Amino acid sequence: MRSLQLTLFLSIMLCVGRAFACPSLIDPVAGASGVPVDTTISWEEVPGVTGYIISLGTTPGGGDIINQQPVGSETQFTPPLGLPEFTQVFVTITLFIINQPNIVCPSVSFTTENVTTLPECTTMLNPVNGETGVNIETNIAWAYAPRAIGYRISLGTTEGSGDIVDNIDVGNVLNFNPPMSLPSLTEIFVSIIPYNEIGGASECGLESFTTAELGDPPGCTSLIRPANGSINVPLDTTLEWIPVPGADGYIVSVGSSPYTNDVLDMAIFINPIINVINFEPNKSYFVVIIPFNQAGQAQGCIQESFSTILGCGPLIDPDTGKLVSFFPTITFPEEIGICEESLPTRIDAIDQADGYRWYRTPTNEPEFLISDRSFADLSEPGQYRFEAYNVLRQNGFELECPADKVFTAILSSKPQIETIFKEIDGDFFNISVIVSGIGNYEYSLNSMDAWQSSSNYDGLTEGDYTIYVRDEAGCGITEQTFRLAFPAPGFPAYFSPNGDGINDNWNYIPPKVDPLQLSTIYIYDRFGKVLASFSANGKGWDGIYDGTPMPLGGYWYVAEAADGQVYRGHFSLIR
Repeated sequence: MRSLQLTLFLSIMLCVGRAFACPSLIDPVAGASGVPVDTTISWEEVPGVTGYIISLGTTPGGGDIINQQPVGSETQFTPPLGLPEFTQVFVTITLFIINQPNIVCPSVSFTTENVTTLPECTTMLNPVNGETGVNIETNIAWAYAPRAIGYRISLGTTEGSGDIVDNIDVGNVLNFNPPMSLPSLTEIFVSIIPYNEIGGASECGLESFTTAELGDPPGCTSLIRPANGSINVPLDTTLEWIPVPGADGYIVSVGSSPYTNDVLDMAIFINPIINVINFEPNKSYFVVIIPFNQAGQAQGCIQESFSTILGCGPLIDPDTGKLVSFFPTITFPEEIGICEESLPTRIDAIDQADGYRWYRTPTNEPEFLISDRSFADLSEPGQYRFEAYNVLRQNGFELECPADKVFTAILSSKPQIETIFKEIDGDFFNISVIVSGIGNYEYSLNSMDAWQSSSNYDGLTEGDYTIYVRDEAGCGITEQTFRLAFPAPGFPAYFSPNGDGINDNWNYIPPKVDPLQLSTIYIYDRFGKVLASFSANGKGWDGIYDGTPMPLGGYWYVAEAADGQVYRGHFSLIR
């Protein structure tokens, strides 16, 4: 991709056959400068997209200003605290599509203005100005003030007194939790002064609200479902507790230990039931529920707990004391072969389990299910995922315990034996088998009991042999019988027609003792085709047939003598 320019990249990404184009910024446009710090960012609508997620940062892809904020189907976003002044801001839009991977678009940027004026005043949002009957535990919230980088707040029981909170700098936030309960039945005067590097906003007026009568805080409650101390609780359970008279709501904390609230952290609910939590198996959960009303929170509420179903493990068997697991054991290989000659190739699961799933996992595309049986028919090479699962039944609740293996399917084929190179080494022979085909092959000599990955055999004696070659993926076995015999005197075992003047031609070389009286010599390839014929008194064969140099490998000769005797043998062409 090209580096970032003044216009937004257009990136096309494929999702299950449909292309989604990343949107361009509408306001501010990419590369703009002097952008107001209170700007609203807008972009083009992308048809078919479920929603958008926006990140704002000071580096490409960064989220130090806004980190992955979902905005639904809206095509605009206003940063709640504005933007930092005189800063290059990078915008990253992520496209959210149901049941598909998110598409993260390339970042584009603009530069904000250099603020030279005071911020505007703000308005109290909670409680609103003039509101009565306000809870004495209320938080104070206000609207963003354009160009502000922070706020100072004062709270008092008389105008300008600050006798509750006096001109506290709360930083760049939009809410404040008073450090103590507010007095009941009292008008509270609020002063919120936005500020920036130039100074504080001027002539911002006071606002006020009146607190409610103190009354009595509610009492504590206890869990109904699941009851305190319950075990084997289903993972999709709801939390329900006894309603408390006089309670306006409940502050609920849930954690996986007595000291953390990693599931719910002081979440507020109006009704005494929660049905939106999915728990993990074989865990204990700790719950604190604090009812509250305008007078305050219930005091001294105890922590309760429950444990979910055991789940897949691993866990300790109380009878044996051993660690057990209900997940299947996966031994499926990381690579398999599929046969070119018989597509689709059926692949069977080799691991024991209650059920199976096979997925095709194309590169840069979502995976999809191709089989939910103990086998899958694969038609093309590539990456796949094999999943085996056991079904665990505990107290009427079913739970899948899955394990999986990502594997690669390699196209394979039955081997073809091209030639067998034979070399004389003293009183023995060494051979090398040359094969063609797609796949990984193994070799065995004279039987199919001792397979090896090497195609070489050394130290062989004269005799007849059969070489077997098989595809490791099971796509077939090829065999070929050959003979090892020392050549008759005068017939060279090899020649090398490479133009160096040494052994460039093959012919009979008469020995000094008992030379043969030969008339004609014929040269054959391994298919029995005549490549050349010549007189024993001529130059011999130069390794060329019909103007084309013949390949490396083994060739055969038939030499006819004047007395009618025929001599046959084998030699090699090397380079």
